Amino acid sequence: MTNQSLTQKSGFAALVGRPNVGKSTLLNQVLGQKIAIMSDKPQTTRNRIQGVYTEERGQIVFIDTPGIHKPKHRLGDFMTRVAQNTFREVDVVLFLVDAKEGKGRGDEFIIERLKNIDTPVFLIINKIDEIHPDQLLPLIEEYMSLFPFKEVIPVSALQGNNVPALLEQVYAYLEEGPQFYPEDQVTDHPERFLMSEMIREKVLHLTHEEIPHSIAVEIEQIKRRENSETVYVGAVIVVERSSQKGIIIGKQGKMLKEIGKLAREDIQNILGSKIFLELWVKVEKDWRNKPKYLKNFGYDEEEY
Repeated sequence: MTNQSLTQKSGFAALVGRPNVGKSTLLNQVLGQKIAIMSDKPQTTRNRIQGVYTEERGQIVFIDTPGIHKPKHRLGDFMTRVAQNTFREVDVVLFLVDAKEGKGRGDEFIIERLKNIDTPVFLIINKIDEIHPDQLLPLIEEYMSLFPFKEVIPVSALQGNNVPALLEQVYAYLEEGPQFYPEDQVTDHPERFLMSEMIREKVLHLTHEEIPHSIAVEIEQIKRRENSETVYVGAVIVVERSSQKGIIIGKQGKMLKEIGKLAREDIQNILGSKIFLELWVKVEKDWRNKPKYLKNFGYDEEEY
């Protein structure tokens, strides 16, 4: 981070909520481009992803956190800790809920933790395009009976409905401050991290329920080929069982080729140049419970 000239306002806003309520979709919508992976499977986001939104009014750094859930392994513990530790580090907490699903135990679990902080909390009711307008007011009243939210903003992260109003309210709660990032920067994550996330997203999308969340992606090599505009990217998809390896490779390597094809398109958009993507698959049994592998794959427990 660099202290630059004062902008009108600046600050940090955390996106928190149950898994699969649309936090990453909202972040991508605000930024106008994709930096966070999206999937219809819970716990898609595993680490904090910072998206930088800059305009005339100033700069907001949005932090997309892992969905808060009851952990089943050390990776789950890490994800939940990351999200909860974010609450006190920001200027505004945006608590996202799913309008279609309504209130659940997971929401109550998070709200109990929000009661222990002084940070202003907004209730963001997402997916309003999927419910009848008459259902909205009772839903708001139900959540307001549990917690004194500072603002309530219904949105459709997918369609962009009411997102400008959300930005307006976030700016209203920020104070004047420095610009943390250059105005053309949209994330603080290195390209290597974003590339691994794009590959992981394609695995989640194409393998459905067969490979839930027992995969990790490690970028082993990035280099520009001599006398060429093409960048070579070598990556390893790590799974926990041999049967999962077979599923990802697919019959005659068809699944792995499709993962590579779709991921390459996203990576080319990130780098702005042609990509030659080479993928391998290897088995590391029970890696989600082993500190060595968690750290190697970017989930450093000591940081949280």
